[in-house]
Amino acid sequence: MDDYLEQILHLIEEKGYARAVDISGKLGISQASVTNMLQKLDGEGLVKHEKYRGTVLTEEGLRIAGAIVERHQTLTRFLRLFGLDEDTIYRDVEGMEHHVSKPTLEVIRAVADALEGNDKLLSEVKRRIRKELGR
Repeated sequence: MDDYLEQILHLIEEKGYARAVDISGKLGISQASVTNMLQKLDGEGLVKHEKYRGTVLTEEGLRIAGAIVERHQTLTRFLRLFGLDEDTIYRDVEGMEHHVSKPTLEVIRAVADALEGNDKLLSEVKRRIRKELGR
């Protein structure tokens, strides 16, 4: 569900609308599966889906999608601090974002903020990581 809401939000921001075919392409899922999920999300009041017309987020769907995007951005920002390659970051964030709790996300955000504001501390943490990894 999170992936769908996130993609719908991105498509609306990018194109002004979200169609099942576009969601299907972005997620690499069959159009039939996307249509089934859109009907489910519509039933839960998270989207308004009109066959052959497109999908928009409801107020509640927009709130949830915004939180999902923020969670994704926070985790990505945190991992980028340590110079990990973008493919690793993408794969790890895709796995982590569905399981991280709100309190843990707040800890990660606070640590990222502190590290971004303190080059000396960030360098020390990176040095310790390299030492632990034997680099």
